[in-house]
Amino acid sequence: MTERPHHKPAPFRASWFEDLGGGTDPALVTEAADRAATVLVRGAERSGDAGVADRLLHLADSEGIETIAEVWAGSPADSLAGCLWRLFVLRSWVHREPVRASHEYDAGRSRVPVAEVVAGVADPPGPDELRAMVDHVLRGIATGDFADVLLRASAFARVVATGRAVLTEPSDADVRRMLGLAEQLEAAARLELDGRLA
Repeated sequence: MTERPHHKPAPFRASWFEDLGGGTDPALVTEAADRAATVLVRGAERSGDAGVADRLLHLADSEGIETIAEVWAGSPADSLAGCLWRLFVLRSWVHREPVRASHEYDAGRSRVPVAEVVAGVADPPGPDELRAMVDHVLRGIATGDFADVLLRASAFARVVATGRAVLTEPSDADVRRMLGLAEQLEAAARLELDGRLA
């Protein structure tokens, strides 16, 4: 049996989604979302282009991310597309509410010191430090180990969830959502470490 030659993945193009309308087959939408996520994560890992990291980081801020994010939003947490959705949502929140994020992180960090170390936020964890940390973590999608990206983001979310529980009622839905995000990212990291995240 002859070995199939390896082909470099095609670069992502926004035009992949231009024809997606309300009547589109959900299976095709899911396939497009998965394909875009695979190109972003697996293609970026292998590109060797230092600029990929910055382009990927700012994808969340550029035109068109809403279209991609919409198709990623329904992806399961244990998929590349679902992981990217959760990472970009976390980054967007930190950039949108850096003061709240730093306040909640600061309130939680002494209660989960291991997670604080893994998250890697500068001390003291002010708004600028949190934005820099979350951007640094997401640069890892293109330049480093994706499992490490997921573990650091999970640790950050766990510290924030703990801080929220200290500052608000423990039954608060915001606490549960952030803790759920932390758990989903950690579970995905374990799949990535086992080579089973797709």
